[in-house]
This record gives sequence, C-alpha cells and structure tokens, in this order.
Amino acid sequence: MASIYFAAPLFCKAELDFNAYLADILRKNGHEVFLPQEGTNNLIHAKCEDAVRQAKKEIFQDDISHIDAADVFLIILDGRVPDEGACFEFGYAYAKGKLCIGLKTDVRVSENGDDNIMLSVPLGDGLFRSIPELVNALEGI
Repeated sequence: MASIYFAAPLFCKAELDFNAYLADILRKNGHEVFLPQEGTNNLIHAKCEDAVRQAKKEIFQDDISHIDAADVFLIILDGRVPDEGACFEFGYAYAKGKLCIGLKTDVRVSENGDDNIMLSVPLGDGLFRSIPELVNALEGI
C-alpha cells in the first residue's frame, strides 16, 4: 500500500472533520497517511514574533519533508477555489515527480465550465469525483 501526503484546506470544523474522515478510510484500506492537521502546530504556542516566524518555518519544512517521503500526493479540490497552500504543495509534488491524484466532489468549476488547467492537466485521469472512486484507484499502489 501507499504512503500518501494529504493536502487539503484545514481552516474550519467541516474541513477538519472531512479530512479526518477520509484519512481514516484510507488508513483502513492499508495506506499510510500524513495529514498535516494531525501534526504539532507550534504556532498555537508561539507568543512572540520570532517564535511565530520560527514555527512557520518548521511547519513548512515538515510538510515538504513529508511530501518528499510520500509515494502519492493527494489534493482535495472541493471549495469555491482550491486551497492556495494545497496548490503550492501540489506544484511542488508534481515538480518532484510524485504520483499526484485529486478528489473533487464539488460541482463548482473555475473557468469556461472546467477546472483551472494548471490543476486539471497535471492530474489528467487522476482526478476522482467520489471517495469510492478514489479508494478503488489506490488499490494496488
């Protein structure tokens, strides 16, 4: 089974709950999942500007190292627009030659009835529209 870096928005309870739900499904299917929201967030404990700056650097480096170590990069594309942090991570993973896949259950699109080509082209046939579709595609990886 695959080690998966899970890139998604994580700024409200609904996003956090969905991410945890999907990560649990992937783990029950035998995958190792790195979900950034589960990590230690030193920003919470940072009290001064220097500590905040250092915590941000540590979070960035930790996420980059987990992308480097992953077999598969998964980006969640639901929402009015995709999360900008997840998009950066996606570009990094793609440039590193990682197998990149996406999940988009949202019917909204960004331009001319389609998704942004900077996301849809690199994903190609690796964009899935449901959790069962995603799980089936990950079988054997």
